[in-house]
Amino acid sequence: MDQWDIHKTGDSSPTLYSKKYRAYYHSLHGAIEESSHVFISAGLYYFQRQGNRKLNILEMGFGTGLNAFLTLISATKYDIDIDYEAFETDPLGPHIYQELPYYQLVPGSTLLDYTQIHDSDWAVPIAISSNFNLLKRNEDILQAAIASSKFDIIYYDAFAPSCQEQLWDSQLHEKLYDSLKPNGCLVTYCSQGAFRRTLQSIGYQIEKLNGPGKKREMLRAIKI
Repeated sequence: MDQWDIHKTGDSSPTLYSKKYRAYYHSLHGAIEESSHVFISAGLYYFQRQGNRKLNILEMGFGTGLNAFLTLISATKYDIDIDYEAFETDPLGPHIYQELPYYQLVPGSTLLDYTQIHDSDWAVPIAISSNFNLLKRNEDILQAAIASSKFDIIYYDAFAPSCQEQLWDSQLHEKLYDSLKPNGCLVTYCSQGAFRRTLQSIGYQIEKLNGPGKKREMLRAIKI
């Protein structure tokens, strides 16, 4: 029996419901809208507007591959070289991700773009395109070794604190802070007060941004 159900969201793009964590992977108001707003606009484009042409990105919560997929499309569109490293402890099987037709809803993308992201091997760097390299890690980020001062952006897309409390505490986020380059940033949909204070105590400068859809706020945390 599968641990996932597929649901249609408000912008007609699909998301998954995890029976294991009792949580949706994306906002029910719009999966693509949320990923585009929180991670691509507030993260990737934040650096692209500053003239950056090469970026290292860490993602916590590879999930449906939507964030990586949208990043791949943006890398091609804006000619940005991206090394993308993602953590996921519950990889999806082909019978699930092949039922998520994001490529049909994103201009400039193809089925091959999406399937390559999922079909690529785990634990080895793979060149998905001439300017997008992907390393997927089927590991618990709490235990994993992460290089220091390597990343420009962290896409923090774990399930909510109510589902995975251990992924939102200071011990992990001190390690992630160390993995960022100076002036690097973490972007997340979560604006919970306790988490915001945790990031501030570690040393981040916090920016509250408008959230996607009907969500009031999201966070961009900058390493200073």
